[in-house]
Amino acid sequence: MPPLSLSRATPRARPHPLLALRLMLSLHRQRRSLARLDDRALADIGLDRDTALTESRRPLWDIPAHWRNS
Repeated sequence: MPPLSLSRATPRARPHPLLALRLMLSLHRQRRSLARLDDRALADIGLDRDTALTESRRPLWDIPAHWRNS
């Protein structure tokens, strides 16, 4: 029996449309929450106000690049 491999030989399939929608809505909620943080909370996570607002204004479908590559 060959050893198991953790690497993928084929590209990852797209998630089910409802799962993708749930992920986008979750990301939207996270971005809204990020916009509401005060400067002290932002400093705790290593962000400044401008960076947080830029991230919070990204469109719903604009997901992080590392989500697309994993």
